[in-house]
Amino acid sequence: MTASKAHDDAPAGHVCVGAVAGAYGVRGEVRLKSFCAEPAAIADYAPLVAADGRSFSVTLIRPLKDGYAARLSGVSTREQAEALRGLRLYAPRERLPSLPEDEFYHADLIGLEVVSVGGAPLGRVIAVHDHGAGDFLEIAGPGLTHTALLPFTREAAPTVDLAAGRIVADPPEGVFPARGDGADAAHGADDAGAGGDAPDALDARDGGDGA
Repeated sequence: MTASKAHDDAPAGHVCVGAVAGAYGVRGEVRLKSFCAEPAAIADYAPLVAADGRSFSVTLIRPLKDGYAARLSGVSTREQAEALRGLRLYAPRERLPSLPEDEFYHADLIGLEVVSVGGAPLGRVIAVHDHGAGDFLEIAGPGLTHTALLPFTREAAPTVDLAAGRIVADPPEGVFPARGDGADAAHGADDAGAGGDAPDALDARDGGDGA
């Protein structure tokens, strides 16, 4: 899941659980990023599929910084492994564990409309980032010269309504530019910076009401 994509190419009924970051070694191993809450669990959800329908079994070899050295079925040379760089891997939703209340899969958050507590449209979620101090929703939309980062907390995102496809936000000052149309105003726009791949597996807020 690149951070700037809404992952519209995800197979129906699937959740992105990892991505290939490149080749590792000369025998076809890959560098595999896991987006699962328990990183090693990615192998438990295999076979994993790509958006183009290819299917891969997964064998984890050893942990690496930010991922694993892994073998994917049908990949036996460095050239084949390198050709998969950036490939996103998906697992059927029914294989994934059920989530407690107020926890969400990143894939379910990406693409949701974001509105203010007064109902004014703010944009859509295009990525979820973890910068070490909790999750942030990256939001793009009309009127934003830069994407905005909204803390994914109970205070800043009090309502997540998956059925309605929207998040009601009460953003801290400075997250969104001041609006001149009478809608709820926040001030300033921070450059979100495109960051790295967003995790698409388990995500939990630090509390809050969510659907």
